[in-house]
Amino acid sequence: MYRDHTKKIQIGNRVIGGGSPVLIQSMTNTRTEDIEATVAQIKRLEAAGCDIIRSTVPTEEAAKAIREIKKQISIPLVADIHFDYKLAIAAIENGADKIRINPGNIGSKERVAAVVNAAKERNIPIRVGVNSGSLEKELVEKYHGVTTEGIVESALDKVHMIEALGYDNLVISIKSSDVMMCVKAHELLAPVSDYPLHVGITESGTVQSGNIKSAVGLGIILNQGIGDTIRVSLTGDPVEEVKSARLILRTLGLRKGGIEVVSCPTCGRTRIDLISLANEVEKMVADFDLDIKVAVMGCVVNGPGEGKEADLGIAGGIGEGLLMKKGEIIKKVPEAELLGTLRSELENWGNE
Repeated sequence: MYRDHTKKIQIGNRVIGGGSPVLIQSMTNTRTEDIEATVAQIKRLEAAGCDIIRSTVPTEEAAKAIREIKKQISIPLVADIHFDYKLAIAAIENGADKIRINPGNIGSKERVAAVVNAAKERNIPIRVGVNSGSLEKELVEKYHGVTTEGIVESALDKVHMIEALGYDNLVISIKSSDVMMCVKAHELLAPVSDYPLHVGITESGTVQSGNIKSAVGLGIILNQGIGDTIRVSLTGDPVEEVKSARLILRTLGLRKGGIEVVSCPTCGRTRIDLISLANEVEKMVADFDLDIKVAVMGCVVNGPGEGKEADLGIAGGIGEGLLMKKGEIIKKVPEAELLGTLRSELENWGNE
């Protein structure tokens, strides 16, 4: 398990690497200069289960905003820097818990050194980020195109550059929108580096397509013991990224907590509005901090049997349904009361 042997890195009040739990990251899509909007979004993300937040720093005003934003949030803040090394230094001076840079975009070695020295002075981590879309021309030519080997070589070159400056408080991120290229790149990198890896499928797409690509890619990578933090990159509300990341980790057995909802796909026997009911249940359970499984089944023929492994469940009939607990049928209730009955059971869970 690679993640058991990665270097431990402190990011604000969180620790990654060395077998620590895989943490969930997301990124704000507000203007960082708008402190009120950015804080409001981060608090929503915190409530959804985000562990680390990243915000872009494209201006001096955004760098200064970091100081005020940090006063109002509880999770570590990563400053995302492109091109301007002075903004990286400003973000560090204003209290960023970590910075994300691509040293190849920063400029000369002197500029990279200035950033590294500022990070070293405060002992904050640098995330070395390389994307397939920004691979150096010489590596594209060397490998006759954008390849996994090129991505990994680019990342290691940047790491060695910073190591030569006397700093090893590093996290590596290598991303591609090509799922299998991303998988193979991580499989190449993990055996030759002990730095924590931030994993994600970049530019994965909308909530629907992006979730599928991220679940496939992250599932393969994480299941090999690779990855210390993750982000599900979606074109949409970043809260959806956190929800998806939590579900991916829980599905792989890498995170406990939260109610897991299982529901049947419906068939011709279904006589209740199961699709709406299942969606309502999924929304409702977000209000409860319980580590249990809830089943939503469409009929009383297979429902009790299929839902017997759930802690709590409902199975539809004709205008009515059954309430089940630990595989046992508890009572029959009208269809209109199924959701309320389930909520009542959740509210009293553990009080029996």
